[in-house]
Amino acid sequence: MSTVVLRKVEAADADMRLDRWFKRHYPDLGHGRLEKLLRTGQVRVNGGRVKAADRLATGDEIRVPPLGEAPKPTAPKADGPPPLTGKLAEIAASLKKAIIHRDDRVIVINKPPGLAVQGGSGLNDAHLDAALDALRFGAAERPKLVHRLDKDTSGVLVLARDRLAASALTKAFRARDAAKTYWALVAGVPRPARGRINLALAKEGPAGHEKMRAVTHPEDDDDAKRAVTYYAVVEQAGGRVGWLAMRPLTGRTHQLRAHAAFLGTPIVGDGKYGGAEAFLTGGVSRKLHLHARAIDIAHPDGGRLTVTAELPHHMVESFKLLGFDATAGADVFAELDE
Repeated sequence: MSTVVLRKVEAADADMRLDRWFKRHYPDLGHGRLEKLLRTGQVRVNGGRVKAADRLATGDEIRVPPLGEAPKPTAPKADGPPPLTGKLAEIAASLKKAIIHRDDRVIVINKPPGLAVQGGSGLNDAHLDAALDALRFGAAERPKLVHRLDKDTSGVLVLARDRLAASALTKAFRARDAAKTYWALVAGVPRPARGRINLALAKEGPAGHEKMRAVTHPEDDDDAKRAVTYYAVVEQAGGRVGWLAMRPLTGRTHQLRAHAAFLGTPIVGDGKYGGAEAFLTGGVSRKLHLHARAIDIAHPDGGRLTVTAELPHHMVESFKLLGFDATAGADVFAELDE
């Protein structure tokens, strides 16, 4: 390119940082050179000087100076991302089978238990995020995570199919315009049978091995963060096991697991917070019995997106063993949604 070009910012690039806009539209322009062009005023937005981190709005006019000829690639670029192999190919295949909702802006999967959402300390690269290219389905962008689930928690996981959808869904989560309902089996039965847990939590331990501790006086603890959960007992088996529906109003790490343990009824299979008491005899699986059952969230295109995820196999078997009817428990939080 040997002449000055004035380019209008399109809606798809709204709220994008200027340096990321250049990376998308001029990938051969290095960051160091872009910074020099900005310092010397050769790159401008709406006629004014700008910085790399400034965000763009639809209709903004970007002055792009002569950049010279782009270097020719040494090899032809493949269409789309390279195919996944090995363990990632297996994860990709399982994710495609786990899709429970898909439209032009959003994908929702029923995440299998035991699959890490992202990598971290002590984890290899065989995690869900690394396999998301397989869920493009012809889209220009790979799906984006907008929230998380613990490795051993199953259920509803929402993915955005483009950057603007990701921004809208993230805002919905932050504004608490997303009602998430979890099902859990717990060792024992909480008293009272329904209530609101308002117990601050603080993270401790090294990265990848964090554990949340209860903070009863958060005003005296700089690390404490507010954590609120509604819960209701749906059914119980002889006072030995309770089936809880749980609705978190905040999204702290391990919030439901820590709050259930605080009630004196740890989630079945959660040795981290419940110790030996979290493991039941009589043929009940030792896996974590926590499932993101449903979500109701504002859709990026307007209206509501409501999705329900079926229980994983080990919870289905535990429900049968305990005589619980999995078709019950749908409306326990109806008054919270009114």
